[in-house]
Amino acid sequence: MPFNMVRIGVLGAGHLGRIHIKLIKEIETLELVGFYDPDPENAKKAASDYNCRAFDSIEALIAEVDAVDIVTPTLSHYDCARIALKNTRHIFVEKPLANTVQEARDIHNLAKEAGIKAQVGHVERFNPAFLAVKDKALKPMFIESHRLSYFNPRGTDVSVVLDLMIHDIDIILHLVRSTVKKVHASGVAVISDKPDIANARIEFDNGCVANLTASRISLKVMRKMRLFQKDAYISIDFAEKEAEIFSLTDTKENEDALTIEVNTGGVYQERAIRLEKPEIHPVNAIKMELELFAASIIEDKDPPVTVADGFYALEVAHQVLEKINKNKMKG
Repeated sequence: MPFNMVRIGVLGAGHLGRIHIKLIKEIETLELVGFYDPDPENAKKAASDYNCRAFDSIEALIAEVDAVDIVTPTLSHYDCARIALKNTRHIFVEKPLANTVQEARDIHNLAKEAGIKAQVGHVERFNPAFLAVKDKALKPMFIESHRLSYFNPRGTDVSVVLDLMIHDIDIILHLVRSTVKKVHASGVAVISDKPDIANARIEFDNGCVANLTASRISLKVMRKMRLFQKDAYISIDFAEKEAEIFSLTDTKENEDALTIEVNTGGVYQERAIRLEKPEIHPVNAIKMELELFAASIIEDKDPPVTVADGFYALEVAHQVLEKINKNKMKG
């Protein structure tokens, strides 16, 4: 039977959960049935602030909805997803998909068995700066990313790799579309008992190499990615929501562009450096991903970030963590 609205419930009313609750109420294709949070004070405040129903249990909420938005701490993603999938409910799960690779694999298998739509909240896919360049001819062969943040105790239930670096891992896997050949990594636990700063080098079968740095103990915020490919350099600033594309072209096509001489096999050739600043269209990335989740259910199509995407990103993130642990044992 056709329908144009999805009844949805939110699991978790913490900082991010409240943002989801607020935005869901603004989306025409979603009807917020209510939420569940195990903390009575937190639940009471969220119910009052957003004028919505606080359910007494996950099961009670799931019984009244078509879909579940899981915005709980990472350690509980698997349990929440499993209950929802056993009841054949569509799920949206905040990143990372789960805490372990096995949990992510189980969610992936359960989602296939249930025949539902499942989306993972890799929100940087919907950052305006990335949206501005994603449809360009991107074929990077070297990638450098820096994701630095101030210390925030809220994310320390997992390492900086699962907290921050996984954003860039997902973007890179989405862009490169080649299997991972080798991973090198190192990291240090400075404030928490898990790595707070990490660096990883990921080599792909197609020859691409990605160098990633993530820190949650920085004195400044940085979320930048640089892509290098034949005849082009692309800069994406996720924090400032800016993008630039520098490309080499024929001077005749770009008379006003900066002209340089390039040595090509002993022959000097004039080339033009063209700077393009793609137009940035402001969007609320979280709202957009939730709207697309609703559309995937209503229109019966694949969500933009599938459980398979989330699983692969988590699998590579755990390869990074394994290398960090091995290097720590050597030390």
